[in-house]
Amino acid sequence: MDTLHKIGRRKTAVARVYLTEGQGNVTVNKKDLKDYFTTGVLQYKVTQPFQLTETMGNYDVSINVNGGGVTGQAEAVRLAISR
Repeated sequence: MDTLHKIGRRKTAVARVYLTEGQGNVTVNKKDLKDYFTTGVLQYKVTQPFQLTETMGNYDVSINVNGGGVTGQAEAVRLAISR
């Protein structure tokens, strides 16, 4: 599988997601998911598409996100992964 590139937007936040097959590593702006989105609610929003499709841990995700607040960023990431 090649790398998939999708964009998600929420309010003024823009997320660019690069998805490849892997072990389930998620990096956001070159930081681990838990270091960037520190609350459980925000982490849940980011991983929700994988939980719903039962593909948790099957893909490595590299995310570049900017603009807006952390909630808008998490929701932009969720939209990009869902696409």
